[in-house]
Amino acid sequence: MGARVNGVRLDVDEDTRVAVVTLDRPDRLNAIDLGMADGLRDCWRTLRFAERVRAVVLTGAGERAFCTGIDRDAVVPQPPSPYMWDDPLLDVGPKANGLWKPVVAAVRGLACGGAFYLLGESDFVVADPTAVFFDPHTTYGMVSAYESALMALRMPYGEAARMMLMGTAERISARRAHEIGLVSEVTGEGGALAGAVRCAAVLAGYPPEGVQGTVRALWAAREAALAQAFAQAPHLVALGNLPAARQAELFAGRRREYRVR
Repeated sequence: MGARVNGVRLDVDEDTRVAVVTLDRPDRLNAIDLGMADGLRDCWRTLRFAERVRAVVLTGAGERAFCTGIDRDAVVPQPPSPYMWDDPLLDVGPKANGLWKPVVAAVRGLACGGAFYLLGESDFVVADPTAVFFDPHTTYGMVSAYESALMALRMPYGEAARMMLMGTAERISARRAHEIGLVSEVTGEGGALAGAVRCAAVLAGYPPEGVQGTVRALWAAREAALAQAFAQAPHLVALGNLPAARQAELFAGRRREYRVR
């Protein structure tokens, strides 16, 4: 069975008991608009109650990108106060919606910026050789707060700091991402989805109580640190971000040169 709502496609294999969640806006490099953000929240909550589903794969449609973060055309009204900041991506991940079934991410092409909300809440990542990872926030006068906190718990601090601070000047290759622990497996080209589904099918074949309890235990080891970091994030973003018009100017004048390592 399969269904597509708000740019999110959900397919369930009744035999393997694996669900595949696909970010399905390939014409926008699977950037997340407000509709897709709603679709992701609804999808994770649906999967909480889907007894037939025991493991999940998260991927992006097309060959160019897994996800390029929030759609720059999305309009997000903000309260006029540095003490209140509304982040539309803060609760688009599975853990934020109380889903404790294992989630394996399959990455092909670009994964940047707000994509880290999703990768940071996946249990592990499978990538093909075309995958590249970077965070553009600092280049365009924005604070990378939530994304940095999530990535600092997925790889050595120095590597996370370099990726988040270097902005668009560098992209992390699939090979390098595997070396530093962000990616657990690099497949042949075009093989990330099949590789992730293969892993998810193994997990779905185990007794779900033990698997879900292990997912919850692994996340518990991280969530205290994340809670402290996330508590500071709204103020850092509100105080550190340039005005939207200046961000747009920097984005319009962006350079296409970067180093892949």
